[in-house]
Amino acid sequence: QVGQVFLYFQWDSLLLEAGFLAVLVAPLRLLKWRSTAWRAHDGVTFWLVRWLLFRLMFASGVVKLTSRCPTWWGLTALTYHYETQCIPTPGAWFAHQLPVWFQKFSVVATYVIEIAVPLLFFAPIRRLRLFAFYSQVLLQVLIILTGNYNFFNMLTIVLAFSLLDEEHVGRWLGRSKRKHASSESLAWPPSLRAVLSTLLELSTYGFLLYWSVQCFGLEIDWEKRLLDSKVAFTYHEFTTWLRAVTLPLVGLGFLSLSWEILSAMYRCACVRGCFWKLWATLQWAIFATATVGMFAISLVPFTYIDYESNGKLWPGIHQMFNAVERFQVVNSYGLFRRMTGVGGRPEVVLEGSYDKQTWT
Repeated sequence: QVGQVFLYFQWDSLLLEAGFLAVLVAPLRLLKWRSTAWRAHDGVTFWLVRWLLFRLMFASGVVKLTSRCPTWWGLTALTYHYETQCIPTPGAWFAHQLPVWFQKFSVVATYVIEIAVPLLFFAPIRRLRLFAFYSQVLLQVLIILTGNYNFFNMLTIVLAFSLLDEEHVGRWLGRSKRKHASSESLAWPPSLRAVLSTLLELSTYGFLLYWSVQCFGLEIDWEKRLLDSKVAFTYHEFTTWLRAVTLPLVGLGFLSLSWEILSAMYRCACVRGCFWKLWATLQWAIFATATVGMFAISLVPFTYIDYESNGKLWPGIHQMFNAVERFQVVNSYGLFRRMTGVGGRPEVVLEGSYDKQTWT
């Protein structure tokens, strides 16, 4: 906070919170003669990174509508953004030349990626999590190409890696178990689990498409060859929906974390050797307790998106948050709450002259 308003933006708070989580995620190698890169409880602490990514993206999408900014509600925000942002890139000029119907559709896509897709971060189906990963990366790459926000977008992409698994990253590095995977995929007839997983995945994509069409009135105008879109819900309807889903989202996060903790406990039981089993269990207990504590205090800034839900949290959680608030290890987020530069923006122009006649 020494920089005051000059270094007190949300991406600075995000860097601070991500840095603190790195302390929990990084390996703690006390017994170096038996140290390995993998630990039984790694999934528990790494889950906090996914939870941070969820809070960041979901809140950033929600506040665009709760702020009542007319450009976000009119889907015209990007007709201003590329031109009026602080440090545009050369790509921003080209993006600004795109037709208005495409700019409005881009706002709809932003809402889908920031509000709907983050729910898939906790999906039990691996391919849905991969779809969510590539959606977030696509959004951040497009922002990088059209605007300069320093480390923020790169850090968000790093947080998105919490959605991946070792097998998928192994494909990038050429270490994938392709033979085993291909033999399973070619099995016929497919197992009931595979069929249900595929049906649920396709249903999810279908629901996302249906939700997008219904909520944003997507229609193709064949005569004008454009895609028309408009917000098909009111502010009251949105806030009512937000109030209804905020606490269930907390419950979803708790269930997902509980699954990670129980899975880690099972992995501890599978460790060979009595001593190493106890050592793994001790580490699991310490890091699981820290993770639950971090999750609990993060609920306070997360529920700022709906103050009624915030007031329903257990008072003990508020007391825990108040005790550590000054360290800012958890924060509230909500990027681009209102579109800047809609009515123009003041610019400082410096001019000089050698002859007091011609000014440059």
